[in-house]
Amino acid sequence: MNTTPHGDPVATGKPRRGGFATRLLLAQGLVLIAGALTTWLVATAVGPSIFHDHLAQAGVPRTEAETRHIEEAFASALLISLGVALLTAVVAALAVSWYFSRRVQRSLGQVTAAAAQIAAGRYAARVSAPGLGAEFATLADTYNALADKLESTEATRRRMLADLAHEMRTPLATVDAHLEAVEDGVRDLDTETLSVLRESTRRLRRLAEDIGAVSRAEEGHLDLQPHSVDAASLATSAVAAAADRYAAKGVALHSDVRPAGFLTVDSERIGQVLGNLLDNALRHTPQGGRVTVACRRLDHWVEYTVADNGVGIAAEHLPHLFDRFYRIDTARDRDHGGSGIGLAIAKALAEAHGGGLSASSRGPGQGATFTLRLPR
Repeated sequence: MNTTPHGDPVATGKPRRGGFATRLLLAQGLVLIAGALTTWLVATAVGPSIFHDHLAQAGVPRTEAETRHIEEAFASALLISLGVALLTAVVAALAVSWYFSRRVQRSLGQVTAAAAQIAAGRYAARVSAPGLGAEFATLADTYNALADKLESTEATRRRMLADLAHEMRTPLATVDAHLEAVEDGVRDLDTETLSVLRESTRRLRRLAEDIGAVSRAEEGHLDLQPHSVDAASLATSAVAAAADRYAAKGVALHSDVRPAGFLTVDSERIGQVLGNLLDNALRHTPQGGRVTVACRRLDHWVEYTVADNGVGIAAEHLPHLFDRFYRIDTARDRDHGGSGIGLAIAKALAEAHGGGLSASSRGPGQGATFTLRLPR
């Protein structure tokens, strides 16, 4: 195996035969030559006899020598004119074929070169439309769409790994510092120290569990156990589970739950979605604020909303709220203990049930509303 100048591996194999343009030109040349020879043979075999019959039908008296001379002159003129015409046609056709083949080869060469760049990790490579028809234009558009998707995926992967490393750094540093302090005798392995260590390890475990959950949900590998459940009871249970946390922070939690029929869902997973939305609202609503949970039936859907009057969300952040590790205010969210993927988990779980999750806000300081829809 050889490598490129950038150190990327390149597979080697049997030596390549002639390029596409050369092979196409040879194939078209063979077709043209075969057609020219066929035309030559048919003309030389059929033309003189037809001319002889026309001379006989004309009834013009002539000697045998004159007849032979006329026929020889016709055959000679026929062969010369036919030869020149066929040669000119073959040359012209080969020239057109060569031009077309070169254009096709250049277009395929661009795709090959761009594909090699992507294989080497350079995802910015794009292919311009070759101007050879709808098929080649579709090929270029499809390739560019694939390159865009790969570039976006790679950017997300790199950002996710960087954020994951940052998320792990704080609890690991805390564990390391406290263990070192215990070893040096600066701190005692007392209840307070053990509490800090346990909290750091719980944060690491929660981060690992959250990453696993969102990955399984997005890849469709969740083990859902759907069953019929009262839609309103899901909202009531989520409010009851979050009541103590809200009371401890001094945020009012209200519910506007109406009868909405039954859903066939995994109640534990939907409870996780509502719990994530309530935790998110609590983190971004200051003391003295209010969060309202509502449930209602809407045509063939059941709609849950979690609305707060907290810090709100700027319009440019709304499309990215459900991206892994995306934070509007990184320092603030880390201080509040969020893993950065709670909303990503919630959206993936909603979609796994055939529903959807969306967010809206009038802007900073105007609160935010998250809407969960599930099919009845």
